[in-house]
Amino acid sequence: MIPLHPQFITKNGKKEFAVIPYAEFAALQALIVDMEDLMNLRAAKQEDANRPSVPLAEVKRMLGL
Repeated sequence: MIPLHPQFITKNGKKEFAVIPYAEFAALQALIVDMEDLMNLRAAKQEDANRPSVPLAEVKRMLGL
């Protein structure tokens, strides 16, 4: 968990905006990118779940390695 230290800007007595230090913002951005990558990986794995696979040893044999 990323510790956040927001400062709030209020309007009419209600919190309207949250301002965070740039380092925390950058850490959140990196976390979002990582989560999007994980979601894409999981979706790709699910899409390929029923496709036939070829063992690595067979691929190496086919490539002459």
